[in-house]
Amino acid sequence: MIRIMKYGQTANEEIFARVTPAVDVAAVVSEILSMVRAQGDQALRAYTEQFDGAKLESLAVSRQEILEAVDSVDPKFLAILERAAENIRHFHEKQVRNSFVIADRPGILLGQKVTPIEKVGIYVPGGTAAYPSTVLMDTIPAKIAGCAQIVMVTPPGKDGKVNPVILAAAKIAGVDQIFKVGGAQAVAALAYGTESVPKVDKIVGPGNAFVAEAKKQVFGLVSIDMIAGPSDILVVADGASDPKHVAADLLSQAEHDKLASAVLVTDSEKLAQAVAEELERQIPLLPRAEIARASIENNGKIIVADNLKAGIDIANEIAPEHLELMVDNPFDYLEAVKNAGSIFLGRSCPEALGDYFAGPNHTLPTSGTARFSSPLSVDDFVKKSQFTYYTPQAFSQAAEDIAFFAEQEGLRGHGNSVLIRKEGGL
Repeated sequence: MIRIMKYGQTANEEIFARVTPAVDVAAVVSEILSMVRAQGDQALRAYTEQFDGAKLESLAVSRQEILEAVDSVDPKFLAILERAAENIRHFHEKQVRNSFVIADRPGILLGQKVTPIEKVGIYVPGGTAAYPSTVLMDTIPAKIAGCAQIVMVTPPGKDGKVNPVILAAAKIAGVDQIFKVGGAQAVAALAYGTESVPKVDKIVGPGNAFVAEAKKQVFGLVSIDMIAGPSDILVVADGASDPKHVAADLLSQAEHDKLASAVLVTDSEKLAQAVAEELERQIPLLPRAEIARASIENNGKIIVADNLKAGIDIANEIAPEHLELMVDNPFDYLEAVKNAGSIFLGRSCPEALGDYFAGPNHTLPTSGTARFSSPLSVDDFVKKSQFTYYTPQAFSQAAEDIAFFAEQEGLRGHGNSVLIRKEGGL
């Protein structure tokens, strides 16, 4: 059963304890990266057979495979994917940044040039579940940014095929190439390139501990979005909330992973007890009940605070990936929220609304990293270059200041590069 804690009476170390996966996969991942770098496609095929049970002739998903997959998907679900994609586009188009020029001083032009990242790799998990939502969320911002090439990797089933709904989502989102490879070996392929898989400039997308570690190890050679940990949710709920709704929302994340974290913060002891009981009723009804049970019992908690203001303070300290404000007048509390990946306001906005359909991105900072990082966005798929132009006259006016500044830092060569131009009559 989930633990109920009273804020102020329970030690802060327990209130704010985070999930820390115990498995150390760094050495295993390092070996996989080295093998793929050295052996390319041969290593990818070997690892796919070892880890996924699939023996592949071709790593690439063919156009015919995509068309057959789309034909096999329920037309109703295809229509829902299209509507979700439109919502995601509508939201992310507002994030587009433009280049700018500053020309408000005589002889000086300053500016910033926004350029799309050319090649992007999208990692889409397989394994225990298929996530077409991830395909949409990670690909559409890249398309809006103007990335020239989007390469998707995802593990195949034992039959050597990719889940049809993944391929359907990829077609709707506009993925350019798809490869049947997952795990750390897929990250290696994107980072180093192989005979089949092109080398990319940035890798985005969630995965298990091996994928996260692989992204960590290749960072620097390529860019990455984030090192994602287990999913988490925090619900701030007042006493008027329906315990059935609260419990269901907590379980929407608990069913992801045994390491997922689901937390309720409330000012009502009555609601706390009712939610604990409702969790016990709902968990056995889930197909992934074993996973949800482990998550709730090991990582779940209900924190009873004196009031909702204290509840928001607790939420800011935890910095959840998903934050639900299941309270009256949720906009009254929005300004007080400082640390959260995605915020869901009111009693009719379960986190699942954001996972699939509303439009804001569901690739979010986990493990408290919302204190300093942001959801995936169009910004993640562009880079910015600065440019500077001075006329000779404007440069000459600034030269003495620049040279003096350089001298204070002990870098006379910097100063000389300025003074030699002025002395030369620029």
